Amino acid sequence: MTLPARPSLPALTTLTTLTVSVDQDTGVAVVTLDRPRKLNAIDLATAAELASVWRELRFDDSVRAVVLTGAGDRAFCTGLDRDAVVPQPNSPYMQDDPLLHIGPKANDLWKPVISAVRGMACGGAFYLLGESEFVVADPTAVFFDPHTTYGMVSAYESVLMAHRMPYGEVARMMLMGTAERISARRAYELGLVSELTEPGRALEAAVACATVIAGYPTEGVQGTVRALWAAKEAARAQAYAQAPPLIALGNLPTERQAELFAGRKNGGFRTR
Repeated sequence: MTLPARPSLPALTTLTTLTVSVDQDTGVAVVTLDRPRKLNAIDLATAAELASVWRELRFDDSVRAVVLTGAGDRAFCTGLDRDAVVPQPNSPYMQDDPLLHIGPKANDLWKPVISAVRGMACGGAFYLLGESEFVVADPTAVFFDPHTTYGMVSAYESVLMAHRMPYGEVARMMLMGTAERISARRAYELGLVSELTEPGRALEAAVACATVIAGYPTEGVQGTVRALWAAKEAARAQAYAQAPPLIALGNLPTERQAELFAGRKNGGFRTR
């Protein structure tokens, strides 16, 4: 029996928290986190929409490469929305993390994804950057992880970035918390960013790369993406298995985390 083909995504799809545009001529889709007033932080609705879009793109043969970016000029993504309520099991061995399911690889999408970063990319943004093939950024991009500052263990984020940057640099970024930010230039030097563009040109440059890749035979491209991920998949899976008890043991109570977050002061960090 031959199943009917799913229809292609429309040229422009506006969801509650995402915008998806598809260029049918080039085969490139642009997925935009569209919560600029919230610095594109991911709430539960955004997490669900991301998972849905990645899974839908698996069936859309008109899309052969994807660019992921954030709306506005202040942030690519600032991780999990602090207002999101995520109940947790009363066990150190089980944890519900909605961000574990927001990436393309977590949703079995093996079409290449390129991230275009402008402004802040921090915390849970690394779930997305870690599952992208490569990252393009403009000079406004900065990268940091606030977990330790607010009494939380950086587990999944650290695992993903340990596959993208030298160990010492990942350790410094994760342990220094909000006291330091990595500039776009430094991220380029470390290999987290593959191309540093002129101001405001990251999305354009990422789309140009995606257009080239989308023009190649699909089977070879997707097989290469799968092979690249396989090179680090076993180590990532083993490290992820350690994360729930580490988070359960190391995180401060939620109320104390909220107090530390509420007491934060603007500024007071260095960018290197």
